[in-house]
Amino acid sequence: MLHRRIYQFFIIYVSGLVLLLIIKYSLNLSDYVIPSPGEIWQTARQFLPVYFMAVINTLSVAILGHILSICLATSVAVIGRLTIWVGSFIRVAAYNIQAYPIVAVAPIIFILLGDGLSTRLLIAAMICYFPLLLSFIGIFSEPISEIEHFFESTRRMTWWLQIKIRAFENVNKLITVIVGSATLAMVGTIVAEFIAADAGIGYSIRIALFQSDLAKILVALFLIGVCTSLYLVLLEWIGHRIQKRWEVPKGG
Repeated sequence: MLHRRIYQFFIIYVSGLVLLLIIKYSLNLSDYVIPSPGEIWQTARQFLPVYFMAVINTLSVAILGHILSICLATSVAVIGRLTIWVGSFIRVAAYNIQAYPIVAVAPIIFILLGDGLSTRLLIAAMICYFPLLLSFIGIFSEPISEIEHFFESTRRMTWWLQIKIRAFENVNKLITVIVGSATLAMVGTIVAEFIAADAGIGYSIRIALFQSDLAKILVALFLIGVCTSLYLVLLEWIGHRIQKRWEVPKGG
C-alpha cells in the first residue's frame, strides 16, 4: 500500500514536471520563468533538508488540526442526531459558516490570535471540519433498524450503544471520509502559513514566490506530496486495523 501510494504520487509529480518543461522549451521561456532541470536539481540538493524540516513542521500542525476537527465533528454530529430541529439547525449553521472563504476569515483570526501555532491549528481544523461534520451527521442520524429494534425492545438501548452500532455499520464510510479530510487539513495549514505565518512550508513557499523562484516551489511541492502520502497511508493502515478488529469472527 505504501509503495503504491508513493508510486502514484511520483507519476503525478513527474508528469506535471515534464509538462512544465515541455511548455518551457516549446515556448522558449527563460530559466527565470521556468527553471531548467539542472537548476531544479541544484535547488533540491541545497534546500531539501531545510524544506523537509519545514514540511514536518506543517504536517505536525495539520495532524493536530485534523484530530481536533474529527473530535469536534464527532461531538456536534452526536448532538445533532438527537432531534430533527437540532440536526437541521447544525446543518444550516455549518452551511453558513462554510460559505465564507477561509482567506476572508483568516485575517480576523490572525488579528485575534496572532501568527502562531493556534492560528495555523484553527484554520487547518476549520477547512477539514465541514466535510467531516456532514458525513458524521449523515452516519449518526441514519437508524440501523434491524439491530436497534432488538436493543430498544429489550430496553438495553443507550445513546452510546446507538452511536457504536451506527459507526460499526458505516465503518468504511467513516474511514474514507477521515482519510480524505486529511489532505484538507494539510491544505488548511499551508494556506494559514502562506497568508501570515512565520514557520512551515507555506511560509517557505511564500518567500520563494516573492523571490520568483519556481525551483524552490517545485521542491516544496515534492516534499509536501511525499509527506502527505505517507500520512494518508498511516491513516489507511489504522483504519484497516480498526476494521479488522471490529469484524465479526466467522461462525461467531
